[in-house]
Amino acid sequence: MARILTLTLNPALDLTVQLETLQPGAVNRSTGFATHAAGKGLNVAQVLADLDHRITVSGFLGESNPALFEALFSRRGFVDAFIRVPGETRSNIKLAERSGRVTDLNGSGPEVGPAHRDALAQRLDEIVSGHDAVVVAGSLPRGVDPEWFCSFLRIVKRHDVPLVLDTSGEALRLGLKAKPWLIKPNEHELAEILRLPDSARATVEKAARTLQGDQSTHVLLSMGSDGVSWFGPDISLHAQPPKVDVRSTVGAGDSLLAGLLHGLLSDAAPEETLRHATAIAAQAVTQVGFGIHDREQLTRLDAAVQLTRLQEEE
Repeated sequence: MARILTLTLNPALDLTVQLETLQPGAVNRSTGFATHAAGKGLNVAQVLADLDHRITVSGFLGESNPALFEALFSRRGFVDAFIRVPGETRSNIKLAERSGRVTDLNGSGPEVGPAHRDALAQRLDEIVSGHDAVVVAGSLPRGVDPEWFCSFLRIVKRHDVPLVLDTSGEALRLGLKAKPWLIKPNEHELAEILRLPDSARATVEKAARTLQGDQSTHVLLSMGSDGVSWFGPDISLHAQPPKVDVRSTVGAGDSLLAGLLHGLLSDAAPEETLRHATAIAAQAVTQVGFGIHDREQLTRLDAAVQLTRLQEEE
């Protein structure tokens, strides 16, 4: 299988609290909770590891509370190339209701100074070669601006390694200048950076077609209940996932991205690739945590995904 580097510049300790229905301003009782070392790049890494890929992880990690992250790296067999920075990695609280609605309370994390930014850029320059793809996913920490981020992405491009980008806002808008190989915006993120009049399916799909081939080879557009559309070279496909009992939507997009990258690097047929990626994302919302834990369930979900070919625009 492939060797993949994932970069998480702003990781987090995720405390997911499960409850029936959130009542703001009142005493709420949880029905369960779990703490995970997380962040979008690390979530992607865990799914890719379950798909038998070899993983290197990097980014910025607070030196005051690395234990859960280091335990994850050891348990999963990840190569640890994180830069340690002063302070604590942020904590995020996710309030997951039985309906599937999730309320996020996200921390800010440590400040990343110039010396640590330079150290990560140097480490990236040293380790990118030998990987089959680089995934850069998640938000930017304090001290990292979108302009520096864009120059950072160009280091990857210099090594001629496929660059996968999953971020939002100004980081995504400027990141497109690096011409990533694959991007995975949702409908709201795409509407924001392109200043679209709305985030309706027809509007965002038209915009995604424009981006594909101009600023990215592949555009994977996730649209919640409207499913997933994928635009690539000679590829215009839509997938509708089966209905499932939702426990938490956290990590669904990361699972989708990992599944699609797996198919691309495995040279699977586009239909098989999108079907399997959509099934992996559907399974993700039935659980708390990240990774593929029930292969039989995944097989059933895979068979239930509905695929359609999208008509080319006139």
